[in-house]
Amino acid sequence: MDSTRSRGPAWARGTGGRVVGIAAAVLLVVAVAVSCSSGDGDTGVPVQGGGPDAGLTGVRAPSDTAGGTLRVVTGEVDSLDPQRSYLPGVWNLMRLYTRTLVTFSTEPGRSDQLVADLATDLGTSPDGGTTWTFTLREGARFETGRPITSRDVKYGIERSFASDVVVGGPTQVVELLDDPGNPYAGPYQDEAPDKLGLAAVETPDDRTITFRLRSPQPDFPYVMALPSSSPVPIENDTAGDYGRDPVSSGPYAISSVDPVTGIVLDRNPQWDGATDDVRTALPDRVIVRTGLTGVERDQALLAGSADVDVSGTGVQAATTARLAEGAGGEVPVTERVDEVTSGVVRLLALPTNVAPLDNPACRAAVAAAIDRRAVQERLGGAVNAVRTSQLWPRALEGGPEESDPEPDLAAARESLATCGQPDGFRTVLAVPDATTSVAVADEIAGQLGEIGIQVEVRPLAAPSFYATDVGNPDNVAANGFGIVLATWTADVPTPGSFLEPLVDGRSISPVGNTNFARLADPAVDGLIDAARAAAGDPGAARAAWSEVATAATATGAYVPLTETRVQLLAGQRLRNGVVMSAYTSYDLATAGVR
Repeated sequence: MDSTRSRGPAWARGTGGRVVGIAAAVLLVVAVAVSCSSGDGDTGVPVQGGGPDAGLTGVRAPSDTAGGTLRVVTGEVDSLDPQRSYLPGVWNLMRLYTRTLVTFSTEPGRSDQLVADLATDLGTSPDGGTTWTFTLREGARFETGRPITSRDVKYGIERSFASDVVVGGPTQVVELLDDPGNPYAGPYQDEAPDKLGLAAVETPDDRTITFRLRSPQPDFPYVMALPSSSPVPIENDTAGDYGRDPVSSGPYAISSVDPVTGIVLDRNPQWDGATDDVRTALPDRVIVRTGLTGVERDQALLAGSADVDVSGTGVQAATTARLAEGAGGEVPVTERVDEVTSGVVRLLALPTNVAPLDNPACRAAVAAAIDRRAVQERLGGAVNAVRTSQLWPRALEGGPEESDPEPDLAAARESLATCGQPDGFRTVLAVPDATTSVAVADEIAGQLGEIGIQVEVRPLAAPSFYATDVGNPDNVAANGFGIVLATWTADVPTPGSFLEPLVDGRSISPVGNTNFARLADPAVDGLIDAARAAAGDPGAARAAWSEVATAATATGAYVPLTETRVQLLAGQRLRNGVVMSAYTSYDLATAGVR
């Protein structure tokens, strides 16, 4: 893939150091040509035929015509096994052949919200989020023709516990359901005759599944929307090789996988549209060309040989000129672009276990000296990045008010004097070894140099950066990493999913640690507990999480810089284009072709 893999336990592992580069000088047309219609179903959803940002709150080129071949391009495909993938483009692809209890909505402007899929509703919890029960709808079948049961869902979830066999995918279900005193090793070591020995998941009948979590988790339905929570028929499971031929529960099944010709999906005759309110299943066939660079993907979209890019990275810097020229067929390119704020926040973490950044006043000096406008320009300007001073993605409502502060060198020097470093100090800035990230790190170093903070920019190998270099607090302290430049997003679009791994002091771990600043503040932890307790009242919970973000930012342990923006380019033939914010791409579940 053409981007540096970042950490999050999120699809952000495909976004770190990513430049979705369009030069700041190039401004696309922003007037939106909108034609509203109630549509066939009289849903009241605005229907848009074209124009910039048409797919954000409406449908780009709406159509209910079936047939044809949808041509998809992407970069890296880590695995077609739903329990092993951790890339947004692959998760989008899996919407075609993998169903879950709940999933993301296909309604324009609401694609970060959940709807029922295999289940009849979004789940019920009688005790504030510790126990969750779902009821499966009737009639859903695997491509083999066998009905999908609650036991298939449980077995699929159990596979994520087999860390020696099924590796690479999300592990939230393990963290939420496993018993530390008696850990479950997965179905391949399960001594139960039916291999369903995970005690925290109960399946009293074919259609009922109940989860008993270790602690309350109001975001649990979002975890159930991840492909890692999809059903797997035990009789077809080939363990580590399952990704070679995963069994479909959706409208398409994988027919072939080839590194040259790509992945081919054909209709699954066992899929019944009456059991699926999410997927339109318009194309007869879907072909996915994989392993392409960003420029190659852009060229395919411009040339008309591809309909949609699901990589989530948007158009590349080299494509800028062609966008400005308006090349690309009967519809001008500028009319086929949707600009999306991605939820990927670029930030500085100031580890509290590294002197002198263990002193809050020294951290305040760093925060006061930062010039976010200069960082934004390094990233290509406003079209590529939005300045932010808050630990809160813009797409999430109810966050702290954005102050957009300017650098204050006088205040920075005053803070240095307060922390006993009036002449400044030396420290190391750890950064993934990617061109854009290093450029931003150099910019930060130059800014801090103005107040006497001498920064050594140390690029580190991208594959190990988040896992071991900055994911091990002891390694951070041993190497004197006083500043870490990182990108962060969440697996699911909720405040808790974004904030807890970053700022909960109880989340710090020796390996793969995502609390990069090693922030362990009792006041912040208490606010997190209060936000969890307010889960039954969405408004109160959102306000409580906003307090968490404000308090965490006030510690100076994190200095938010920018949030990434991407420009999605729709292919000339794409119909029913709906921007799916969760995966920063057009939703394959609705896509059709002319």
